[in-house]
Amino acid sequence: MGLEVFERGTLPRWARVRQKLDSEAVEDVAAAVAEQFRRPEIAASITPGSRVALTGGSRGIDKLDQVLRAAVAEVRRLGGEPFIVPAMGSHGGATPEGQAGVLAHYGVTEERMGCPIRSSMETVLLGHVEDGVPVWFDSTARAHADVVIPVNRVKPHTDFHGPVESGLMKMIAIGLGKQKGADTFHSRGFHEFHHLIPAVAKFTLDAVNIPFGLALVENGYSELAMVEAVAADRIWEREQELVKIAAERMPRLLGERIDVLFVDCLGKDISGIGADTNVVNRYYDGPAEEKPTIQRIVIRDLTPDTEGNACGIGLAELALRQAVDKLDPVKTYMNSITAKAPEGARIPLVVENDRQAAYIGVACCLNTETESARIVRIRDTKHLETFWASEPLLPELLETGRVEVLGEPEAMRFDSNGMFAHA
Repeated sequence: MGLEVFERGTLPRWARVRQKLDSEAVEDVAAAVAEQFRRPEIAASITPGSRVALTGGSRGIDKLDQVLRAAVAEVRRLGGEPFIVPAMGSHGGATPEGQAGVLAHYGVTEERMGCPIRSSMETVLLGHVEDGVPVWFDSTARAHADVVIPVNRVKPHTDFHGPVESGLMKMIAIGLGKQKGADTFHSRGFHEFHHLIPAVAKFTLDAVNIPFGLALVENGYSELAMVEAVAADRIWEREQELVKIAAERMPRLLGERIDVLFVDCLGKDISGIGADTNVVNRYYDGPAEEKPTIQRIVIRDLTPDTEGNACGIGLAELALRQAVDKLDPVKTYMNSITAKAPEGARIPLVVENDRQAAYIGVACCLNTETESARIVRIRDTKHLETFWASEPLLPELLETGRVEVLGEPEAMRFDSNGMFAHA
């Protein structure tokens, strides 16, 4: 008996739809960065001859290369001597070459930036906070910089929630802590991040000359929307405001319930957990309170840029074989082990094609008939402007006033291999 036994009923028709997202964007990155550096209180923190370390992270931040290049130019204009240090915890294989390679992938190279990139995994111990938790800091930035400027995107985190999440304080506490810092945090568990990140960041701000950080916020299309220099004594308060702004701008799925969600691609370049939990509204231990509730998730493939790291595939109930076959066990397991979240590498039910995934996904749902199933297909959790939605869900989406249907509903079509025949 094959899996065809689950092909009961007729799958609903669906249509391609477009939702309206926050579209405010920075048009001139260099001008936006220059405006922040030319604020008197910011400019005064960089004196002629001072050595200035700017941080480069591992996330797929929009226009990161342009932001850093502009920051380098502004530091030079103020008479400083800039260089860039990778600040990405244990990412890039936790090697100097690997972390420099991550930056190069985002276009951050010495040639393009016009300054040195000093990559090292060596750290110094600054001291201890809460229950003897060590505070580690990049030794290159500590020994060779008079000024350190963290540069990072502010956004809701995928693994924990607190007053501050992903942003400047996390970059200071974990990114600049390198592998030792990342391991220290993950060994305590995500449930402690909400208070450990502020504690370690505040300790570091007292110990190191970090006069301000450059905060970046993206819009609903994952495009750079804000650049703001935040003074050290304002980081704690301002970042709490910025993470709320980022949450309001970020793309979301709409509706009360989705039965089966197809995700075309999972990857570290999309989210640290492969698929943003703030979009799929679930974590490894179950669903979140936010809507829509999603019964079953199907991972169709991995992004090329994730290079086999399938961390987060454990969020799904089903995966196509083409995705599982690309999984690199070493990269995936190392990431999951370092995060103390081996469940992220759990393999879901593996199916051969989209047709099987659709029928089996519906068969795994509660209180759901094939003909009335609410089925959605998205590119990934970072790009939600256009997607496919089944007919039973369309009225609810249209009621929001934020969605338009791009064509008449049509039957779900599959090619001879059982894969979606729709773009």
